[in-house]
Amino acid sequence: MSQPTLTLHGLRLSGHSHRAELFLSLLGRPYRFVESPGDVRASEPFRRLNPLGQIPVLVDGDVVIADSNAILVYLARRYAPGSDWLPDAAETAAQVQRWLSIAAGEIRFGPALARLMILFRAQADRGTVEATAARILSFMEAHLGRRAFLAAAHPTIADIACYSYVAHAPEGGVSLEPYPAIRAWLGRIEALPGFVPMPRSPLPTAA
Repeated sequence: MSQPTLTLHGLRLSGHSHRAELFLSLLGRPYRFVESPGDVRASEPFRRLNPLGQIPVLVDGDVVIADSNAILVYLARRYAPGSDWLPDAAETAAQVQRWLSIAAGEIRFGPALARLMILFRAQADRGTVEATAARILSFMEAHLGRRAFLAAAHPTIADIACYSYVAHAPEGGVSLEPYPAIRAWLGRIEALPGFVPMPRSPLPTAA
């Protein structure tokens, strides 16, 4: 059997890396995963791939793509052209981009950062992080109360970008119990053929 041509550099517990892993699996694309902790990301070989030292990084032959959302766009265009994952229609494409921005903004600085504070001792103001998480989850709950997926009537890369950190929000002490529509949406993503989960981490204990 030939070796995969795609290599993904990342961390198994990183939601950013999981976005790319999940989409590769949903597309049925074989790939090689290279675990890239801090010392690896500080190395000269890795910095040649991404001078910012950030994960994930996708290597596809001579093509190197850094940034999880950029990787989703690349994979959709390169390996699923014309598919529903990244629609061409102007309005739907704009909605996808909006949710990619939310994934990099409110989700990153809400549920994702809350998890980083618990699992990796990231430094941030807990009250601000929890308020950001509550604001975006309430927004998503209202939005998903009227539709099955975020940007269209079918799953797109917007759903993939937002899934991982929302699904693992409880690991950061952010409960999903108040959000039944979000929990139903997570179930729809998890039911997609080819879905692969991100490893679970222990839930924080009450102080």
